[in-house]
Amino acid sequence: MGALAKDFNQAVNQGDVVVLSGFTVGKSPTVNMDRLHPYNLLLSGDDANIYVSRLPTPPDPGPQPAVKRSSALSAQVSRPAKAPKYTYVQLGDLKAGPAVSVYGVVTFFKQPYKSRGTDFCSILKIADQSKKEILCKIFCKKLEDHPKIFRVGDIVRLHGVKPHSYKNSIELLKTFGFSALTFDGVVGRPIEPRTSSSSFHFDQEDQQRVEELRSWAAGQGFLPPVSPITLSAVEPKHYFDLTCQLLAKAPIDTTCVLLRVWDGTRCPYTLLKVIVEPNVTEGPSSFSAEKEELIANVLIYDNHVESAKQVKPGDFLRIYNLRAIPGSSKVPGLTSSQAVEVDHMAFHLHGGTAFGRGIRVLPEDSPDVQDLKRVIEAFQEDEGLSDSEMLEMWFTPPESLDPVLVESCTERRCSHNTQPVTLSLLKQSKPGRFNHISVQLRSYEPHRLHQALKLYCSKCKTMQEVPDDELVAGLFSEASKDSESCSPPLWALSGQIDIPGGSAPRALNVYLSTQLMSEGKSNKLIFLRGSTLEETCHLASTYQNIVPVMSSGGDLTLLDLSAPFLFRGRRRYYGCPQCSEATVREPCAVGVEPIDEKIIAEALGIQLLQFVLLMKFKLQDNTDTLDVFLWKDAELFFGVSAEDAAANQEAQNSIRQMMDYLCPPGGSTGERPWLDLCLTAYQTKDSGGENQTCFQICQTTFTKASSSSCTNSNAA
Repeated sequence: MGALAKDFNQAVNQGDVVVLSGFTVGKSPTVNMDRLHPYNLLLSGDDANIYVSRLPTPPDPGPQPAVKRSSALSAQVSRPAKAPKYTYVQLGDLKAGPAVSVYGVVTFFKQPYKSRGTDFCSILKIADQSKKEILCKIFCKKLEDHPKIFRVGDIVRLHGVKPHSYKNSIELLKTFGFSALTFDGVVGRPIEPRTSSSSFHFDQEDQQRVEELRSWAAGQGFLPPVSPITLSAVEPKHYFDLTCQLLAKAPIDTTCVLLRVWDGTRCPYTLLKVIVEPNVTEGPSSFSAEKEELIANVLIYDNHVESAKQVKPGDFLRIYNLRAIPGSSKVPGLTSSQAVEVDHMAFHLHGGTAFGRGIRVLPEDSPDVQDLKRVIEAFQEDEGLSDSEMLEMWFTPPESLDPVLVESCTERRCSHNTQPVTLSLLKQSKPGRFNHISVQLRSYEPHRLHQALKLYCSKCKTMQEVPDDELVAGLFSEASKDSESCSPPLWALSGQIDIPGGSAPRALNVYLSTQLMSEGKSNKLIFLRGSTLEETCHLASTYQNIVPVMSSGGDLTLLDLSAPFLFRGRRRYYGCPQCSEATVREPCAVGVEPIDEKIIAEALGIQLLQFVLLMKFKLQDNTDTLDVFLWKDAELFFGVSAEDAAANQEAQNSIRQMMDYLCPPGGSTGERPWLDLCLTAYQTKDSGGENQTCFQICQTTFTKASSSSCTNSNAA
């Protein structure tokens, strides 16, 4: 138990000799289930030790000296690491006993679901050449620790599973040291392990086992065909697994979520229409008429609602055991007040986990997603053949990108003397250069623009999310329960202020800076103790500078820096938890000049965080697509400060209108305006430590006129 277990696990290898001391003996709570020894040895605390000795291997003259392993002396151990050697047991040879390692082909599975306890549970059946089918039950607190199974026929490698006898059959249960790798089971596809672990052992022998299981499984009748069912092949009343892309989603009620999906094929039946409020839709609320005919409305019910809340528009999904329901259907939400549609097809994912029912997000590099992308891209190419879009294609610039041919609604403010290039050429350029391009905006993230607001620390160069009101309200609520007595600082006057509410006003403690008492409301600094978030916002509408505080050890302290340290009207200001040395003290007198957030932050030892806008654009021209970031010059681009966007609804609406113009919801490519942009290329490292080149929009302004047309002031 404890640190000793961690140290031992990191040092021991199969085949080592271990000597235990300082243990206690306790009855095994699982002896009736596993039929193993009725007692366990329990090692915990400083009195317990484990000694590890490696067996002699020729030409060694003798055994190496034992190395003491204990929670107190873990730093003494130093041995060269060696790759673990695992012995895999055939499923037909399993007997109740200690933990084993196995390979198998998945013949049935249930995606992880919430158990009655704190863990998630996943269930699968596996088989191998011994033609023995074994049930596996896996309980893990984290979803990412479960095997990543996408379909029947996948191959799994399980370490740390314990054979257990149940009703005259053997089951496998997860135990200490559990890990899982999953592989695509289709012959000929790349052997790429799916795992959340940062390190695992996989050698040539393992690869051979996977290939042998693939070849064996290909001849078995329990495996499904390689080609999954698409919307074009759906039959009424059938259950099927659908591989698709999520375009938009919306809550219907507490027990139902709507997913709008497509797979690039057209269902031969009239599809159900589900009407929801546009302001609750995540993702585009409408699409082009051609695309709408390919979109299926999938209703997700009961225990699958939580999984549906986690997926995002743009994700590639596999929905298991989806049911095609013909005829009329009573649907909750706004649709319930509409006329009943008799002749239509509805898609329901019912509650429960029977037959593996559930939702799984597929990685973009999986073969199934690559196949799906090809189908979708083929449709998008054909979609541009309407008369109106043919006209747009006529005005699409050639690869030379002569800017005279295209009107642009952005203006480059840079002075770089460089000719525009295509995206395909731009991808070949080196970092450190500025480039000019003429492109359209294909898509952008995040779709909910309030999520584009971030907090940036100029000192440690970190960026963080803006805390939501629920988190902030919780911090204020905890602080408002503070009942400690507190002496006011020597430099402050203490008093109380009444907050209207309920049957009687509530009195809150306030502390006023004596230096700033005569400067009026613009300079008055109020330290407010015991208030809720709602009460603080109410007072901030009247007083200019409010600093929430609490009592700690009889002194005033600031709240956790996840909460704003300063309220000025509708504006809230945050500090960097890493770079701040927060303390409650009086700012220096500043004469007749009003104090601002920078002066207050400096006085309180706060490293002020700066509001910034961060967005990711997918750009396109007639040669390629490219992902770029809009960050440092986002305020120049939109003509709106990030601080205003954080507090001003008018500023938020302005950004929304610009984005709707640049990337119309549901609009075709031909309807999107052309943009003249300046990009800078820079190099960074990805999660694997490899260098990658990224691009950022710089020195460019949105210039769309109030009229329907916009001019390219940079055409020359």
